[in-house]
Amino acid sequence: SVIELAEHFGPDIAIMDIQMPEMNGLDATRKIREMHTPYARIPIIAMTANTFQEDTDAALAAGMNDFVSKPIDINILYNALKEAKK
Repeated sequence: SVIELAEHFGPDIAIMDIQMPEMNGLDATRKIREMHTPYARIPIIAMTANTFQEDTDAALAAGMNDFVSKPIDINILYNALKEAKK
């Protein structure tokens, strides 16, 4: 699962799809944020085709740092990654 991957590999940043099989990105982000490891605070950028304000609000409320919509605009993704690593 995404939680096991975060615990094992300790990524520097995560781009989290909101609609994943088994566990959605919101639930996965909440679980990562609850972890008792340094990786609980990794920057997480939401990625989804849903672009309504409530989708953005839900992602941020779950603990994600930013929100990028599909189809991906490489400049927007680049800026989100750059901001997340500050």
